[in-house]
Amino acid sequence: MASWVARLFAAWLAMLVPSAALAQPGGAQFAIKGADGTPVLNHRLSADELARVEGLSAVAIAGNAKGDVTLHQFYDLNCPYCRQASRDVAEIMRADRNLKVVFVPYAVLSVASIQGAMVELAIIEMAPQRFTEFHRKIYAGRGLIDGNRALSVAKEMGLDPNKIIEMANTPRTPEILKSHAVLGGDLKLIATPAYVIKGVAIVGHPGKESLQNVIRSARRCGAVVC
Repeated sequence: MASWVARLFAAWLAMLVPSAALAQPGGAQFAIKGADGTPVLNHRLSADELARVEGLSAVAIAGNAKGDVTLHQFYDLNCPYCRQASRDVAEIMRADRNLKVVFVPYAVLSVASIQGAMVELAIIEMAPQRFTEFHRKIYAGRGLIDGNRALSVAKEMGLDPNKIIEMANTPRTPEILKSHAVLGGDLKLIATPAYVIKGVAIVGHPGKESLQNVIRSARRCGAVVC
């Protein structure tokens, strides 16, 4: 599997790099700041771009599926900032019972990330109600997250590894990951994690408090900043 995954990774990186080079984010369009007070890159999406995000199907829904605010998170399993973000988002969800979180596997950093994401997509399809448990457990350990590591965690959870392997290796799986990568490139998500909320892309993790402020604003005035 590793060789064709490597070829696939090289192929979609070749597609993404030119578009990213031609269309960089235009700074901080809205006054969103990180924990250290530094402006966080963000920009408004077009109606078509937002429709593509909202139309994603191979994603994991957590929190309140009928929540009044929806937060999409694009992440790579091997992004160190995504590890911290996962803890922050989990805490935010526990405190906010009206928040819907949509996790979008965005495997753009390595072949290992793609392999891990292939297992994720299989879990999303066969046991969506277990995804947040898997997400928490996969980040509890240290080191590189690849297909074997992801499969080991799934097996610890009592999921059938043979069925996961079968589902992960269908032709549809790499096509989904490629489509996520292409979408992220088109949306100028040049860092992970990245978020989409109320029609705005936030590039990078602004920190728990800042993200909570954005969610509060979305609820209060329908915008990321009131």
